[in-house]
Amino acid sequence: MKYFFSILLFFCSSIAFTQITYQNVFVDYDSAWQYKNLKIIPIRPKNNPNGLAPMLIDNPEIISLSQALSQGLATISERGTASTENVHWLRINNQSDKSIFVGSGEVIGGGRQDRMVMKDTILSPTKHDQYIPVMCVEEGRWAEKEKKFTYDNFANNHLRKVLDVGKNQVLIWNEIDNQLLSGDIKSNTMAYLARKMDKKSVDLGDDYFKFFLQKFKNSDSTIVGFVCVSGTKIIGSDIFANRSLFFSQLEPLLRGYIDEAVFFGGTNSMLPDDKIKEYMDKLLTDERSQQEFVKKNGKIFRQGGRVIHITTF
Repeated sequence: MKYFFSILLFFCSSIAFTQITYQNVFVDYDSAWQYKNLKIIPIRPKNNPNGLAPMLIDNPEIISLSQALSQGLATISERGTASTENVHWLRINNQSDKSIFVGSGEVIGGGRQDRMVMKDTILSPTKHDQYIPVMCVEEGRWAEKEKKFTYDNFANNHLRKVLDVGKNQVLIWNEIDNQLLSGDIKSNTMAYLARKMDKKSVDLGDDYFKFFLQKFKNSDSTIVGFVCVSGTKIIGSDIFANRSLFFSQLEPLLRGYIDEAVFFGGTNSMLPDDKIKEYMDKLLTDERSQQEFVKKNGKIFRQGGRVIHITTF
């Protein structure tokens, strides 16, 4: 019952709820930031007297998985020891009094093998075991001994897209194999996270991360999402229903988008804004066109009929 009222409060923070469209958000092309071959354009709520659109009012009753784990408010464990029955599930115990948002594409290392979260989920503030669906991102390991689980940010958009479009374990392994081969990265267990052993790429990614994180820190906090461009290609967007949820996911998301730009990105010459606008118009003009666009290019996470998170690739 406590969980029900917590979620109800989150989604009923306004009298009139609206979807995430141009009706209540705008793409702030004038505030775009670029570092080398990655350009990030903030998406902001349209102003009202409170500084936020009604549906974007912050709610402190929900936190991200990365926050919950870093603050010791949640623990992750295997559901069991048999790979055939348990490989596609992880147990999460929410030990806080807040709901936890778990994002599709978040990577969890350790355990009996590394995993990637399959879909957006909200975990209730209950002491009972809760389970999330996952895919393996380490083909060659199902260890007898369970390692400590670690949080490892979002996967890059290439892998997130394979997860979203195919939801197929073999396709995910094939994509990881291709990424390891193209980066000349060796891994005995074919682990996606082995790419973190490439020091040159990691150092380069850190440079991107420091640049963009500082830009976000120096900006105002009324940002609820962004669209990212590398060279002549839009590599994706993530938009959330409120700014606190967006900022709780910002650093893990940045890592994933930076990884995409470093490994798969285009040149430093960027796609012009009018072409980006054509893409965003398909996503944000109205709910009908949004649904049609996202069917082929991403996903929408809803709870109780309300849009909480939009992802496009």
